[in-house]
Amino acid sequence: MSDFPVLSLVTFLPLVGAIAILIIPNRDEALAARNARWTALWTSLFTFFLSLVLYTGFDRKSAAFQFVEKSTWIESFGINYHMGVDGISVLFVLLSTLLTPICVLASWDAIKTRVKEYMIAFLVLETLMVGMFCALDFVLFYIFFEGVLIPMFLIIGVWGGQRRVYAAFKFFLYTLTGSVLMLLAILAIYLQAGTTDVPTLLKYTLPANIQTWLWLAFFASFAVKVPMWPVHTWLPDAHVEAPTAGSVILAGVLLKMGAYGFLRFSVPMLPIASDFFTPLVFGLSIVAVIYTSLVALVQLDMKKLIAYSSVAHMGFVTLGIFTFNQQGVTGAIYQMLSHGIVSAALFLCVGVIYDRMHTREIDRYGGLVERMPKYAFFFMVFMLASVGLPGTSGFVGEILVLVGLFQVSTWVATLAATGVILGAAYMLWLYRRVVFGKLTKDELKSILDMNGREIAVFMPLLILTIYMGVYPAPFLEIIEVSVANLVDQHKTAMTAIEALSVAGQ
Repeated sequence: MSDFPVLSLVTFLPLVGAIAILIIPNRDEALAARNARWTALWTSLFTFFLSLVLYTGFDRKSAAFQFVEKSTWIESFGINYHMGVDGISVLFVLLSTLLTPICVLASWDAIKTRVKEYMIAFLVLETLMVGMFCALDFVLFYIFFEGVLIPMFLIIGVWGGQRRVYAAFKFFLYTLTGSVLMLLAILAIYLQAGTTDVPTLLKYTLPANIQTWLWLAFFASFAVKVPMWPVHTWLPDAHVEAPTAGSVILAGVLLKMGAYGFLRFSVPMLPIASDFFTPLVFGLSIVAVIYTSLVALVQLDMKKLIAYSSVAHMGFVTLGIFTFNQQGVTGAIYQMLSHGIVSAALFLCVGVIYDRMHTREIDRYGGLVERMPKYAFFFMVFMLASVGLPGTSGFVGEILVLVGLFQVSTWVATLAATGVILGAAYMLWLYRRVVFGKLTKDELKSILDMNGREIAVFMPLLILTIYMGVYPAPFLEIIEVSVANLVDQHKTAMTAIEALSVAGQ
């Protein structure tokens, strides 16, 4: 496997599918749309099965980057095409390749205009997402990281709701503004260290006097992507206006990019600044957990409620990352994976009834269990996973983060735990209003239950939600060694700094 370019194939295979769709003739629009759907589906499925090679061939006992590919790209500046995955990134590659065919299937009947362009946008988006998690050169990472904005901007702006243009531009401007500062930080690191190679920089000690400014520059970009409070306001608008599959990929993968940036760059490369700004991160994360949960409680739109719940759940992730201990960081990564699956499924649940009723207002529903028992079952499982019920994937990440937080600060852990209670309140309230009660509304009396295609979309997510909750060991084994290495590096750096401080006194 050492000579097989599996990462490049997984990354760029979707582009091949996009090109194939591009050359489909437009003489018969219906036939072109049908061919585009099937081409996108088979391409994304083949990419997913190819990405399973990473999972099956990954050495769980090694913290080193694996499946590494490196070749000269811009020789005069020492910039290389450098790809590789470790225990932190490999599962996010799998998450990206799993959700893409699910998004294609979810859009099968929902998208009726410009189908070719829509499928091309999703395949290009898959390439950029996978490449971002695999990139081991700062310049390459930045290209993938920012490139994601373009297809997502088009997906929201072209196939979204009534206010789609406003939501698309808000999403684009928020994320691009923060990323400009990250570009300046990358240039500063290059001028200081003379390289943009990530593994080399992970071993390089940047001067303490510039770490603060570099950390703030990275924070400006990653905090918007998470998104952290108060730069989260673009997310509800983007989710509400995006098509169902756009919301799925936005919540499932794109929100993980900011947290991944903290794990890959901020914490290991800037340990002094990370330690210094931990109270800031804790404060903003606690506000996100509690405030956005309270906001979710008063929402009348299902998508907005789930969008605000995503901000609260990602607050748990940032809390876990900055505990700098094994349980907290492992829990944060597991929570990211779980949220990627569960939140994607919840947006799909909204999409199922929106396709039938063309409204997301909670008050327009009620008593759906009488007409849609299959739907009620799937919705119930994912709702309980979002709440963090033991036996579901949501429980494992949350409990690990709380264990890690209690080692750092009892008060922070206690405040974070209130988010679990509030999460149960707004999700149970949503389920009660939509699914239970009497079926009194005439327009709901003829509504049809889920069809075979919709069940096929939900089944992989349902299986993973239960499997990750009942038997998390296979996933934790991959994560733990790389997390242990990250935590040890941070402790070593802080111990060295303390020793120098004592010697200076």
